[in-house]
Amino acid sequence: MPAACDSVLEDIEDIVSAEDLKPHDRQFVRKNVFPKVRKRSSQNIQADEDPPSDSIIPGVQKIWIRTWGCSHNNSDGEYMAGQLAAYGYKITDNSAEADLWLLNSCTVKNPAEDHFRNSIKKAQEGKKKVVLAGCVPQAQPRQDYLKGLSIIGVQQIDRVVEVVEETIKGHSVRLLGQKKDNGKRLGGARLDLPKIRKNPLIEIISINTGCLNACTYCKTKHARGDLASYPIEELVDRAKQSFQEGVCEIWLTSEDTGAYGKDIGTDLPTLLWKLVEVIPEGAMMRLGMTNPPYILEHLEEMAKILNHPRVYAFLHIPVQSASDSVLMDMKREYCVADFKQVVDFLKEKVPGITIATDIICGFPGETDEDFQETVKLVEQYRFPSLFINQFYPRPGTPAAKMHQVPAAVKKQRTKDLSQLFHSYSPYDHKVGERQRVLVTEESFDSNYYVAHNPFYEQVLVPKDPLLMGKMVEVNIYEAGKHFMKGQLVSDARVYTASITKPLAKGEVSGLTEEFRHAPKNGTNWKANPSAETSVETPLSSWLTLQLPWQQEGDGLKILSVSLALLAVLVMFYYGVMKTE
Repeated sequence: MPAACDSVLEDIEDIVSAEDLKPHDRQFVRKNVFPKVRKRSSQNIQADEDPPSDSIIPGVQKIWIRTWGCSHNNSDGEYMAGQLAAYGYKITDNSAEADLWLLNSCTVKNPAEDHFRNSIKKAQEGKKKVVLAGCVPQAQPRQDYLKGLSIIGVQQIDRVVEVVEETIKGHSVRLLGQKKDNGKRLGGARLDLPKIRKNPLIEIISINTGCLNACTYCKTKHARGDLASYPIEELVDRAKQSFQEGVCEIWLTSEDTGAYGKDIGTDLPTLLWKLVEVIPEGAMMRLGMTNPPYILEHLEEMAKILNHPRVYAFLHIPVQSASDSVLMDMKREYCVADFKQVVDFLKEKVPGITIATDIICGFPGETDEDFQETVKLVEQYRFPSLFINQFYPRPGTPAAKMHQVPAAVKKQRTKDLSQLFHSYSPYDHKVGERQRVLVTEESFDSNYYVAHNPFYEQVLVPKDPLLMGKMVEVNIYEAGKHFMKGQLVSDARVYTASITKPLAKGEVSGLTEEFRHAPKNGTNWKANPSAETSVETPLSSWLTLQLPWQQEGDGLKILSVSLALLAVLVMFYYGVMKTE
């Protein structure tokens, strides 16, 4: 289906200036770096602390994991927790008792990075070992406050055991390379790795990483890079395995689900139809965020899929602004007419569908007239789910160099839009309805269980353990701004989605034969040695050694190691001669 404003906005490559720093221009892997002797005085050596001991046995320590950000990042955190637990580490919810903190960061907003930075400082003050993960260190690994700390890259989470082992021994390790197969970038680590689901009933599946856009405000692109999709068969296998482990709800996530498959010759609807085939009765699938340009290509098929009884009639489509001039400055690749076309079509073809959207207030150059266009859009559609964000300039992005809107103006616009959002009640008209809901969580106040109806609207139900993981029918008797409350219908049929009992909270899922038979506690298992490795050890305090393993052959690896050993022998020889 053609876009509503093809004549207004050309291809993104036509409007990105040559001077703009693009994420794929970043150098993730250092090539042709050879050993270099670093001189140190004997006085400094004597003043150093005792060198780290390799006699420490990894695999018995307690690890606390903190994750910020999106569903994709939460999935990465679950995979890292699962691998560590599979190798004998104890994952704890008590940060004080942990020996090591694994901090999985988000770079979308300044406040999230501030929390991350403060957690690093707190860990260091508490004498905790620290491993950093997520988009912040991946995008800017050379920031001063990251110096000397171990980092696991977003595409290297299958090697978290290695990084944790070396960090516990007192070394500093950084794995920031990309996964590649015959030169082609992969979506990331394998999907069949062990994981510990935060909620045993919900499986988060990352269908791709990265995106096709170059939004001027986005820092995530610097970390996640260009689009790389997982094959359909691997995603279907992951869904099947999840249902076999008691999962009753799957979330498909990525930086842009709508772009799925464009790099591997397929598309999102093809994937969704394959997944629908394996969803058992009583289970549901939720589709993650998609940008307007890509959903426009598949509106007819997407409407059919969103009408499927085992797919939530819910779609998160960020508009960011209703001003075409602001969208142009953001380099969003669509205009507001495109967004309206998508929303209007889906509302007509998928009755009752929930459309969630995002809005940025105070983007550089946004005028009062631009902002009023956004206000009118919210008034027109009265979105039941609206994420309002005050603009924060992220370092290294083109938007950070643009003329900024005064802070007071940004704050006021954010406040005004929030007041508009809270001025209407999206669920009042649903009081008295009989709805089918899937119960999956406990409310924050622990007074209710949280369920969702077919439109992924939140319904609070009585806290009856027999309801958890079940699909039931309720009568809606109360509505709030963000939720409804329902009472169980006594004569209704109860669906049990899973074909087996759910895993216990904290239990490791997806243990493959490789993991079941792998040695634990102190064994340095390497899932994939195809990434840059930089290990600070007692030896590397004398030598600066970088092994470019990702793209170089075994010959260069052997040469690098040989030169390092030669340097050590030369230093030893001169040391002996000097003492004589």
